[in-house]
Amino acid sequence: MKVVSPHPWEVTPAQGKRIQNELRKKVSTTWEPIDVKTVAGVDVGMEGEIAKAAVVVLSYPELSPLDQSLAQVPVTMPYIPGLLAFREAPAILAAYEKLTSEPDLLIFDGQGLAHPRHLGIASHVGVILDVPSIGCAKSRLWGSHNESPNEAGSYAHLYDGEEIIGAVVRTKTGVHPVYISIGHKIDLPTAIQFILSSCRGYRLPEPIRFAHRAAGGEKLKIEGEQKSLFDLL
Repeated sequence: MKVVSPHPWEVTPAQGKRIQNELRKKVSTTWEPIDVKTVAGVDVGMEGEIAKAAVVVLSYPELSPLDQSLAQVPVTMPYIPGLLAFREAPAILAAYEKLTSEPDLLIFDGQGLAHPRHLGIASHVGVILDVPSIGCAKSRLWGSHNESPNEAGSYAHLYDGEEIIGAVVRTKTGVHPVYISIGHKIDLPTAIQFILSSCRGYRLPEPIRFAHRAAGGEKLKIEGEQKSLFDLL
């Protein structure tokens, strides 16, 4: 599948911020219920100035790997907090193009609305692909919150001023929470529900765990076949 980007990726910080402010207007925070049968995890690893993106598609709710792709793309932007998408998104889109089927839902290892301009990578790429997406980050980038209860399944809202921009979700009792935010075409309660239902005893949901392993070079076994991830390059 061919993905057409609506803007260049090699930009100045000021240009990048203007692009984010424009794309933010296109983010949908409404969930139009669909029958989600596949969910994909998205993660990016860096090797020098090469972004290595992995997209791993799992069945839902079984969470068995069905498809995977990997792309390596040279980065054209220095690391600037809040502009991470301009470094990582080109590799993500290149990996997405190699999938044999389009997933119903994307879960990113990164932020969605919980971002200074409310357009983290889950929202940025979600809008470009026009696919329901969720940001699931390991740390807070933006916003404030009270401490979430310690029990698995509990959460506290994440605020930007008085606006709710995400949730601090405890996916496992006694471990650090994750930071969940809307990416695109979903609401926050539904996003939290999908994250919790995608966890299997670990802090991170399975789609993110699989994508992280694939981005690190691990060869994953796909349901129905045994194929090297690097055969897909």
